[in-house]
Amino acid sequence: MSAISFQSVSKAYPSPRGPQGATFLALDGVSLEVAEGEFFGLLGPNGAGKTTMISILAGLTRATSGRVTVMGSDVQADYAQARRKLGVVPQELVFDPFFNVREALRFQSGYFGIKNNDAWIDELLESLGLTDKANANMRQLSGGMKRRVLVAQALVHKPPVIVLDEPTAGVDVELRQTLWQFIAKLNKQGHTVLLTTHYLEEAEALCSRIAMLKTGRIVALDQTSALLKAASSNVLRFKTADTLPDALASRARITGRIVQLPAHNALEIEQYLAAVREAGVSVEDVEIRKADLEDVFIDVMKAAGESI
Repeated sequence: MSAISFQSVSKAYPSPRGPQGATFLALDGVSLEVAEGEFFGLLGPNGAGKTTMISILAGLTRATSGRVTVMGSDVQADYAQARRKLGVVPQELVFDPFFNVREALRFQSGYFGIKNNDAWIDELLESLGLTDKANANMRQLSGGMKRRVLVAQALVHKPPVIVLDEPTAGVDVELRQTLWQFIAKLNKQGHTVLLTTHYLEEAEALCSRIAMLKTGRIVALDQTSALLKAASSNVLRFKTADTLPDALASRARITGRIVQLPAHNALEIEQYLAAVREAGVSVEDVEIRKADLEDVFIDVMKAAGESI
């Protein structure tokens, strides 16, 4: 039995720009199986359909067609049972301003009919660095602390499946490390984790398998190691304040002064450097590195754009 199963799932919305009655597909026949105990990454650009998938999974949005299950429970036909097996950490900072942290976690427990679970609440507070904030009102917390409380709320009923939707967006390094240590521990204990993130280094480090989504379709799905192996073997990286010649610029990923060029072999690297010298471009901090998940992601999205 899969922990999460999407079976030919589509979601259509009324098109805001088309003629009356026109629709656009936020999801287009998505099929996906996440195994029990897996740490799975769901990646894609904004508007790819990731949040729609999670909304359907959590029972907040109804799919136009197809079927979704959590640990065998249908998210529509058996909503209560499916929701009990799922803990979702949303992107938005949603909280009740009238409760302190401990009260909020007790209240959340009540949604699932759970009482007298203070020992688990204490463990959550300690694991997420919230012990000294237990009696603080939610309104008094910083954005990072509120994010920690959202994680605790999602886990308060000990769900076997944990969904993290951009959990570290806009938070500090300390919280990221604290969160990932705790989530990795839960995953080792058998919890299934589904992660969406724009921090691709997190996905590369944490996820054993990854799906990439674009315009509502899965355009890549494989083991993380296999995706990395299929990428360009090396990347030439350097800094420059000069303008690159068009032939190089069209192949480069440029971030500020940092230029990165995919290179399949030593000859290609030599050709790049020769072209840079010939163009009179001044470079510094030259290095050659292995391709990472961001390189793979860009290649996949570019190829998917050409095929659509």
